[in-house]
Amino acid sequence: MPKVLIAGCGFVGLATARLFALRGWEVTGCTYSEESAAKLAGEAFSVVACDIGNRAAVEARANLGPFDAIVHCASSGRGGAEEYRRVYLEGSRNLTAAFAHAPLLFTSSTSVYAQTDGGWVTEDSPAVPDRETGRLLRETEELVLAQNGISARLAGVYGPGRSVLLRKFFDGSAIFEGDGAKWINQAHRDDIAAAIVHLITAKARGLFNVTDDQPIAQRERAVDQRRLGMARPQLLVGEREVKQVAVL
Repeated sequence: MPKVLIAGCGFVGLATARLFALRGWEVTGCTYSEESAAKLAGEAFSVVACDIGNRAAVEARANLGPFDAIVHCASSGRGGAEEYRRVYLEGSRNLTAAFAHAPLLFTSSTSVYAQTDGGWVTEDSPAVPDRETGRLLRETEELVLAQNGISARLAGVYGPGRSVLLRKFFDGSAIFEGDGAKWINQAHRDDIAAAIVHLITAKARGLFNVTDDQPIAQRERAVDQRRLGMARPQLLVGEREVKQVAVL
């Protein structure tokens, strides 16, 4: 039976762990705190606490291996650059050091693309982020790819009980930028979990965008909003971030 370590059992990680378990994998989940691990005691797989940003803590869990694959989908807790470096970059470095023979899949973000010209963006497009957090994601990607791993760039995540855009539409805080032509790129949590499992089981390597089949413009979402009787979005005149993310 193949073994996988899921580092980060949050919104995406837990769904991924459950899917691996359903596919017959021996799953070990990893959370930041003992409290979070205890909340998952009823799952069909074991869950341990480990701060992956701490080298000594990860080394202390090396006895959990060997694994056939590692999935790093831990969250930075919406922290800034310092937390990005600790969780993503150092976390990936620690995991690859402790479990050197297992390929690592890192869940990155399509935010690393800085394009604003409305064109299609693919895995071959330049990724030169203008924010420090984005540059740290790119540095982590390069580290993982150099170790023959996988970087999965996720679009905006939504799913059961979670949709930032939908919440804004319902509470009336949605904003149009410019003429509403800004593209919205998203990916459903369950599709992300399925993509991660596929990439691991297919023994894929390299860089992959994970996103819905078709982006949607803000103005199109507003049409759906009006059909549901919700408030019209506010208008914000200013710089637009416009790109469409495609999967090759």
